[in-house]
Formats: sequence, structure tokens, C-alpha cells
Amino acid sequence: MGKKSKQLNQTFLQSVDCVNDATDIIYPSYSRDEINIGIVHLGLGAFHRSHQAMYTEQLLNLQGGGDWGICAVSFRNEVLQTQLNSQDCLYTMAILDVEDSFQVVGAIKEVLVVKNQASEVVARMAAAATKIVSLTVTEKGYCLNAEGVLDETLPEIVNDLASPENPSSAIGLLVAALNLRFKNDIKPFHVIACDNLPDNGHKLKSAVIQFANHICADLGLWITKEIYFPNTMVDSITPKTEQGTIDLIENKLGLVDSAPVQRELFSQWVIQACPNIERPEWEKVGVIFTDDVASFENAKLRILNGLHSALAYIGLLMGYETVYQAISDQKVKSFLVSLVDNEIIPTIEAPKALDLYDYSRAILARFENPKIQHLLSQIACDGSIKIPVRTLGPIQNNVIAKRSIQSLSIVVAAWIHFIRLSYVKKQALHDPRSKELLSAVSRFQGDNNEDVKGFLGISGLLPEPLKTNANFITSIQSAYAEILSTFKLSAFEVDA
Repeated sequence: MGKKSKQLNQTFLQSVDCVNDATDIIYPSYSRDEINIGIVHLGLGAFHRSHQAMYTEQLLNLQGGGDWGICAVSFRNEVLQTQLNSQDCLYTMAILDVEDSFQVVGAIKEVLVVKNQASEVVARMAAAATKIVSLTVTEKGYCLNAEGVLDETLPEIVNDLASPENPSSAIGLLVAALNLRFKNDIKPFHVIACDNLPDNGHKLKSAVIQFANHICADLGLWITKEIYFPNTMVDSITPKTEQGTIDLIENKLGLVDSAPVQRELFSQWVIQACPNIERPEWEKVGVIFTDDVASFENAKLRILNGLHSALAYIGLLMGYETVYQAISDQKVKSFLVSLVDNEIIPTIEAPKALDLYDYSRAILARFENPKIQHLLSQIACDGSIKIPVRTLGPIQNNVIAKRSIQSLSIVVAAWIHFIRLSYVKKQALHDPRSKELLSAVSRFQGDNNEDVKGFLGISGLLPEPLKTNANFITSIQSAYAEILSTFKLSAFEVDA
């Protein structure tokens, strides 16, 4: 480039013309010193910084400020905290499309880490200035059991119930902060869950109340009556930040940024309408507030996330590493088209003005963006939580309606074989139920029908109506045999 790269920080920000239309990058147009923290976000990762923080940034730019700065909370990532603190919590958002675009985000004002600063996190959440607490903690961060209620046997919940003043889980943090506000007669904050979990707000509220009732019944009643936990749907493909992202920012913009994020152009945020609460006016920057979140959520979970899981397990078996590589295989793409048209779309009641055929084709086109290198291994994590929602749910609907489940069964079978290969190759399985899953496949004897039946018998894995459905079990058994045949792999003849 011929010019020395400049370090991204507040000093640099004050030296540039933030409203220069000729610039290749958008900078904050508001004074960061004049905004106060009104939002605490639990789960500081790439998705939050590319999605919720980005919407808030756009609103701050639009309104010229407002007390909606963010305190971003990581549970363990001290490295990210150090990186962001070194550049005054600023970072660059790269939107990768036919034409790339870049924006420096200043909405985050503070970064805390629960591992070392749990008391500070609780104090920030308990402060009267905090009006919203939002979460991106992945599905397992809600600490729910197979029935969708708080699992009080999980070590983190056991520990937090034993020592509620020193919490480490998202549930424990929420209750500890709300308890302080309750005792001090401070109006509660409202809670916005932003993870791929059906009915996420309602399930989170139930878990929080269940935990709170162990502390104080009056606290549980106060939370029940006074606090909104709206259901939401979020969508924007955001790969993990790699060195290539850092290099891209420096090469294109001449900025040294150790913590940038990248995402696709498409972004969507749907929130259940919450009348009369104090919140950012996100609708001014494209957020949808509606009484019908479930329809948007169901379409996204089953089409986008369902196809993602199918790509992950089938693509990994085929030796691919990224979504783009897998979708570029014409056989894989044809399988996804058949899957979505014949076995997923028929299970969805579409939201008004959403054509599911067009929506599915737009999603497939998003997968074909060569600039978004979304790792299949990342999507494949936590299958015991994702598969029941994304794949077994549609299967159950189709079984009741007497429709085909052949392609969906292939997805389940590919997941089973993925777990089996993880066991045989002694590779880590990133799943909250990894011990149970690996134990089940360790007992495989080479009789495909019995092996599959044993796996499907894992407690709490299947919805009740499927446990004894002979057609479902037979379909998975046939699909598993097809998976083994297709990839010419025996459960016992795998390179270690």
C-alpha cells in the first residue's frame, strides 16, 4: 500500500473525518464520550459484534447518540478482552459480498470477563442505568434439559445454586443481578435472548424463575410479573475471526485491528413486540418487532439452520471443510434442494409476506458466497441440541402427516456416523452430551439395525412420539446403511 498501517483506537478515530462520504469505511458519527452504558450483553463473540452491536451502532449513528452503549461480557475469553481494551473497545466490521464494505463499531464501551470479574458483571447488570440484558450464549448456555426446563444437575447450575452470590452461568448471573435490583427496589432490566433456540425468551424466563425460586419465592414472583423475555429470531452468517480477517482489514484499510469481525451482507433480527418498555428504537434500523416471531423462527431454524446441519455432517464425511466447499458439490446441492422442497417446507407455516421457496433459494445463494468461509466443524458442534430442533422436529411433523422422511433420515444417519468416526479416530466431540453419544457408538457391533436402535435409545434424545414409531426407526436404519455404503466406510474399517 505504501503507507504505514495505523492502530485502531480512539486517538485514531478522533483524527479522521467520520462523515467524509469519499472514505472507504464508515466511522462512528456520534461522540462515544457522550453515550452511557444501557445494555449488558452476555456472550461476547463474533456474532454479537456483527449483529446486535452492529444494529445498535447504526442506531447511535442515526440518532447522534443516546444511552445505549454496551458492556460486552465474555465468560472466559481474556485474550479478546485484552485485544479490545488495547484499541478502546473499537473494532472493524467487514461485510463480504460482491462489493465489500467496512465499518468501525464504537457501541461497545466496556468488556468484562466472568471468569475474573463476576462481581463486576453482576454490579453492572444490577445498576439502574442498565435497561436491557441480551444474550448470545449458544443453545447449551441456557442450561436446559431434554424437556426444555432448567437442568439443575448441570455442574454450573449446582455450583451457582450453592453460591448464588458468585455465579458463573448466564442463568446465575441474571438471577444474582435481578435479586440485587429486587432488594434495592430498582426497576428490572428486560432480557433479550438471541440464540437459535425455539421459544428462546419464554424458555429462558422459565429457567430464570425456576432458579430464582430457590433463592426467594418473592423474587421469582417479581420476575414473573415485571420482566419481559421476548422471543427472538436472529440471522446473519458470521464465521469465526481468523488471521485472514485481520490481514484483510490491514491490507484494504491500512488499519491494525486485532479483533475485527466479518459476516455476509444479509442480516435479520425479529423480536417479539414488547409494549411500554425502555429500549433502543432498533426498528429504525431494520429490526422487526412482531407478535408472530414463531413463524419467522420456525422458517429460519428449519431451513437455514436445518440445511446448515445437513451440510455439516454430510460435507465433513465427504472431506469438505467449509460451507462454500460443500455447497459447490452439485450432488450435495441437489440433495439440499430436494430436502428443503420435499421434507422441510411442507412442515412450516410461513409468516405473512414470506415465500418459503424464494426464502430457501436465497439461503442456498448465501451459502454460495465464496468470501464467507464458514467451517463445517463449527456448525457440527452441539448436535444433541441442534438435531432435535432442526431435523427431528420436521421428521415428527412429516411422520404425523404421512409424508416422506427419507432425506431427513440421511441427515440423522450422517450425524450418527460423524459421532462414530469421532470415536474411532479418537477426535474430540464438542457436544454437551458427548460422553453419552460416544458411549452409545462405542457399543456398535457391526449390525446396522441394532446399532442404530441402540443409539436412538439414548435417554431424552428423541421426542416421545418417535421413540416407538417403527417407520421412523426403520427409515433411520436404512439411511445409516446408505451412509456407510455411499462413503464406502465400515464402522470398523476407518483409518485411526
